[in-house]
Amino acid sequence: MAAKTDETTKKPGKGWIAALALVTLVAVGTGGALGTYLVTTVEKAVDRKNRDDHDKAAKVLTYTGDLTLRSVGPVVTNLADSADTWVRLESSVVFKAGSLPTPDVTLAEIRQDIVAYMRTVSLAQVEGASGLLHLREDLNERVAQRTKGQVRELILETVIVQ
Repeated sequence: MAAKTDETTKKPGKGWIAALALVTLVAVGTGGALGTYLVTTVEKAVDRKNRDDHDKAAKVLTYTGDLTLRSVGPVVTNLADSADTWVRLESSVVFKAGSLPTPDVTLAEIRQDIVAYMRTVSLAQVEGASGLLHLREDLNERVAQRTKGQVRELILETVIVQ
């Protein structure tokens, strides 16, 4: 009878250790495969979003007839009254298709004009609805002068003063 108690109190067999090792390997493999899958899925989603954003920014919208809308791009500069007051302005221009010989160059010149103008404006001049209206009118005049009337309108999309 003493022999039977020795057999039941033995250390766990090699079978249990092998089973635990196998379960551990399966868990590590599954975790690694899931991690790789998630990383590639996120990378694809980020690439797709970047591609969509780039396509959206470069997209040229055509109005009715032959009018075209092009984004000028963001303009960030400080205002005249202090170096601590910054403005970010995003806008688009409407023009007749084919009227501008080099639209990309013209848009860069318009962006440069907006920066130059915004550096002469004080914070008090752009406050409120009337200030925004005057800013829009002044920028439309500058764009019309720059393009000799080829651009029909400058549309202010976003104006953020900080």
